[in-house]
Amino acid sequence: MNANPGRIIQVTGGGSGTGIAALINGTTEICMASRPMKPDEKRKLRDRYQTMGVEIPVAKDGLSIFLNEQNPVKELSFAQLREIYTGATTNWKQVGGPDAQIVLYGRENSSGTYVYFKDQVLLGRDFSARCQTLPGTAAVVNAVAKDPNGIGYGGAAYAKGIKECAVKKDAASPAVLPAAATVKDGSYPVTRDLYLYMRMKPAGEAKKFIDWVLSSEGQALATQVGYFPVR
Repeated sequence: MNANPGRIIQVTGGGSGTGIAALINGTTEICMASRPMKPDEKRKLRDRYQTMGVEIPVAKDGLSIFLNEQNPVKELSFAQLREIYTGATTNWKQVGGPDAQIVLYGRENSSGTYVYFKDQVLLGRDFSARCQTLPGTAAVVNAVAKDPNGIGYGGAAYAKGIKECAVKKDAASPAVLPAAATVKDGSYPVTRDLYLYMRMKPAGEAKKFIDWVLSSEGQALATQVGYFPVR
């Protein structure tokens, strides 16, 4: 906006599902999403606009596992995370921590982060009923930072005031922390693309904006705030 006087970009949060719904409803021109559009969402776009939408990857993200800084646990495998978040594992001593009940924090089901974590880590299983859902990753981080027995998940860009947990894809794999190198080479096992979606191929001012997001300046800004470049 500073470089384009008179042009106004309004940004509203609420989760990937909220943004995609706004794109389908016609109340936004561009939506952000931390997950791919679902087939039924694409069908709704097609039925309303005769288009399947345009997907534009704009950054990469290492989905971090957040632990309180006092927690001695340093690494968890996918299987351990799955057992924790489905409620089969309820005490930190079961995964090498103190004798204390695990307190679960997560995102609401309209969140792309929630969907990604459920699909990729829980393999589609339901979250434990004890999981406290919070409206935004910043809220998850804040809760874990105040709770010695808490665990949460979310974008690496939000990982401040907490400890990031190294993740193992399986028992035989090395434990890896999210970082530019591990996200880029795919060795960090909870890596995802972040997207902009449009109904039609970008044109005019929207194309100028997306070209800027994908430029060296835009990609440097993504890196500056804690994400990773898409190219």
